[in-house]
Amino acid sequence: MHFTKMNGAGNDFVIRDAVEQSLGLAPEDVPGLVCRLCDRHMGIGADGVILLQKASGDADVAMRFYNSDGSLGEMCGNGARCICRYGYARGYAGPVQRVETTAGLVTGWRITEEQYRIRLNTPSVVELEKQLDADGRTYRCSYVELGSPGIPHLALEVPALEKQSEDALRRLGRALRYHPALPKGANVNFYELTGPDEILEKTYERGVEDFTLACGTGTGSVAAALTLLGRVSGKNVRVRMDGGELTVDAEEKDGSIENLYLTGPAAMVCAGEILDEAILKLVKRQEEKT
Repeated sequence: MHFTKMNGAGNDFVIRDAVEQSLGLAPEDVPGLVCRLCDRHMGIGADGVILLQKASGDADVAMRFYNSDGSLGEMCGNGARCICRYGYARGYAGPVQRVETTAGLVTGWRITEEQYRIRLNTPSVVELEKQLDADGRTYRCSYVELGSPGIPHLALEVPALEKQSEDALRRLGRALRYHPALPKGANVNFYELTGPDEILEKTYERGVEDFTLACGTGTGSVAAALTLLGRVSGKNVRVRMDGGELTVDAEEKDGSIENLYLTGPAAMVCAGEILDEAILKLVKRQEEKT
């Protein structure tokens, strides 16, 4: 079974192209496959798996994004940019393409060979002031959902973020990610404003249950909230994470975000064949059923 490994600012994915040939697995077997592939010791290693499929509507391709724990995610910003590069390289679309996601349609543009820009899903829920109690303290956050069904994000300002203990942030990220006031949970984005239109960010991702080197939808959500709060301009907002830098443009109209764009790298890492006997047995078993 062929795969491609890609990453967007260090947020890495295993991509399985099922546009021309079905994945060959029953839906109930997909989470197990995802967990196996994402395991950095027993598999290929990744933050998630993206299945590329034929679009059911007016789009060039469809992407189904799975977190490393096997759960289905609504969308992934870094993953969508990677799919745009992959789709262009495979001839599925031109320099402008439309990608069908669980959270809605995403349009992407090729800027250079490695740089891609996408229009993120429009914020469907925005709470600029949300107070959450955790570990005996009250935290003032912003809550943003992108698309429908929405990708949930918390944005929490942390002064001197770079100097904070990662273990302490991990514990807080886990507590907020599972907060009872958030029925769907949330990706927890810690941030610090480091200059005019410059943000330092660190994201604890649900489904990965740890920090990732970058989070595209989280970056967009933080920049969108700060734009509405008047703390950034919304134009060419630079966000630095452990895996690199992304740029966000948030177009505000009448107190809401009308368009949200994310620009950054999409890197091809390698391609190969999956030889794991356990995975191949799953595929063979499904073929025998059909």
